[in-house]
Amino acid sequence: MRNEGLGSWPARRARKTPRLAALVHEGRTLTYADLLGRVARLARGLRALGVRQGDRVAYLGPNHPSFLETLFATGMLGGVFVPLNTRLTGPEIAYQLADSGASVLVYGPSHAELVDGIRGGTPVREHLAVGGGYEDLLAGAGGDPLDLPVALDDPCMIMYTSGTTGRPKGATLTHGNITWNAVNVLIDHDLVAGEVALVSAPLFHTAGLNMLTLPVLLKGGTCVLVAAFDPAATLGTIEEHRITFMFGVPTMFQRVAREPGWADADLSSLRILTCGGAPVPPSLIETYQKRGLTFLQGYGMTEAAPGALFLDADHAVSKAGSAGVPHFFSDVRVVGPGMADAAPGETGEIVVQGPHVMDGYWGRPGDTAAVFSDGWFRSGDAARLDEDGYAFIVDRMKDVIISGGENVYPAEVENAILADPDVLECAVIGVPDETWGEVGRAVLVPRPGADASPEKVLASLSGRLARYKIPKSAVLAAEIPRNAAGKILKGRLREEYGGP
Repeated sequence: MRNEGLGSWPARRARKTPRLAALVHEGRTLTYADLLGRVARLARGLRALGVRQGDRVAYLGPNHPSFLETLFATGMLGGVFVPLNTRLTGPEIAYQLADSGASVLVYGPSHAELVDGIRGGTPVREHLAVGGGYEDLLAGAGGDPLDLPVALDDPCMIMYTSGTTGRPKGATLTHGNITWNAVNVLIDHDLVAGEVALVSAPLFHTAGLNMLTLPVLLKGGTCVLVAAFDPAATLGTIEEHRITFMFGVPTMFQRVAREPGWADADLSSLRILTCGGAPVPPSLIETYQKRGLTFLQGYGMTEAAPGALFLDADHAVSKAGSAGVPHFFSDVRVVGPGMADAAPGETGEIVVQGPHVMDGYWGRPGDTAAVFSDGWFRSGDAARLDEDGYAFIVDRMKDVIISGGENVYPAEVENAILADPDVLECAVIGVPDETWGEVGRAVLVPRPGADASPEKVLASLSGRLARYKIPKSAVLAAEIPRNAAGKILKGRLREEYGGP
């Protein structure tokens, strides 16, 4: 084949295992042969609409087979796929469409009103509604797969960063970036051909797509797609489909474990549980280990497609709390000022290098140059290595609280607070202080019916954390705001609770 990229995957897999189930969604199963047929027709339909190599095709909607069909069809043409966050507002979606220069937008019925509201304000020429114009396009197209020259170095997708500060930037990932990331997952997760993955994390998020779905499809397994995460339904889906592989952010796994059916659910099929997107509290690891489940952690970022570090099953207990060591085809360092390697136990910034790291930000050469140093991508995340080279994520460098000259890392404090059974969620932010310059403030979400008074929670930290690390105040909240990747929106918390 002349196509070396993701657009060739359906054809390559269909010639090996055409009759195996590729996707399951709402009672409907697509075999690999079915998937290839739909992707080929969609590619020809998009080509008839004028899509050519390098053109951008965007997708907006919940998890659905059409998301993956659009991704592969765009790749078959050598185009660039742009997955859009379903939680964004109309103006935010319009900005990303304009920034990427997308000419085609495929969207789910759930977002028809939003799309109608931004028509005319974006460069999009063609709007295809899933179940409507989308299916009409497939019905009128031929079914023979296209094989156009696409190289691994060609751009495959633009994934917008979560935009926790400022406007989001589009990380440009090549076909090679995503392929090498998938290879890392196959090696380090030890995936098998019979894998059955539950895809409840959003596909527009890099982990749900690149760490779970695409590696499973590359291996020839089955992906069970659900439109949205539901903790109670998750337990039933695991039993019904005999799920072997799951990914989630910590909040998702916490909510599943708090379901009334957790203790009696049949989880015997589960083989791999991976968690990322935010620091994983040790108490959550212990909860899953009590059910006999090996809870694995990883660390990554959109710009690295995303996997950088992974903690394997053999060390899940002995190195609990660690994000592990670099993936097989990845290099990770922890550095201090001047890019000098930090000593074991010393906190520094994580930098990453490898064939899975992005080319740069779409249309932003200045921003790209700012995050690379001597070929290493600067993550902005703080970590420390132990004597064995295992990395422990400390926090975002930007979120560090400097109190009386001491660095306080909110994630460490949050983990200590989450060990309190009366606390459902928490976040720690810095607030101004006349004496210390800045001190911590805990924002607490109590478990329903529990006694999680601020005074009680803060008192419980005495003797477990150094005094300067213990927040000087705490407030109760109904919820902790998070983005689609599960990361806490510290900026929003500072706006609401960051006053004196």
